[in-house]
Amino acid sequence: MNTTEADIKNGNRIHTVYKSEAGKRLPSVTTILNGVLAKPALIKWAYGLGLKGIDMDGYRDALADVGTLAHRMILDHLRGDKTDTANCPKDQVDLAENCFIKYLEWEGQHQVEPILVETPLVSEAGGFGGTPDFIGNIDGVPTLMDYKTGKGIYEDYWYQLGGYSLLYQGTLRDFRILNIGRDESEKFVEEQRSDVNTERSIFIHALEIYKLKRRTS
Repeated sequence: MNTTEADIKNGNRIHTVYKSEAGKRLPSVTTILNGVLAKPALIKWAYGLGLKGIDMDGYRDALADVGTLAHRMILDHLRGDKTDTANCPKDQVDLAENCFIKYLEWEGQHQVEPILVETPLVSEAGGFGGTPDFIGNIDGVPTLMDYKTGKGIYEDYWYQLGGYSLLYQGTLRDFRILNIGRDESEKFVEEQRSDVNTERSIFIHALEIYKLKRRTS
């Protein structure tokens, strides 16, 4: 049995702890990739903020809260629930609702049948866990999909999907990333691939590097 538990809630963000059947704590897909791969786009973004005199940590946290709230709105919608925004700042709610409206426009063009929505999964063999946003049928095709908010779609997002694909035991024939802009100036972008074999291999190598680094630290 895959075992997981919710960790401490920090604002709108909930961190999930992944554990093996024996109770050993396991790293997540994102922890593995963040610990191994450089993110040149993030470095460039941080440099640009510095030139403008903007505090990167505060700005990043605010955007993260917007992204988390937008995710929550989409995932609650897929579950048939309504998101409680009573304790959220109005500016964050407004930006998150922009994302949600763009998502609904996309959904209106497809037949969406969720099977797993933000469901934590664990690989006993691989020794890691992860929480895919969506696994289900889109227009009748078994699909793994992730939602992103921000300026664009980066290749490491696909490595993340490659890791998630290793956690799911069912059939998957389609892979999608929906990048949903937070405001009117940020466009809605969708990328779709028929397989993530290369991305899955990259994740597996990243996992091995992560494990080797842990042994030597």
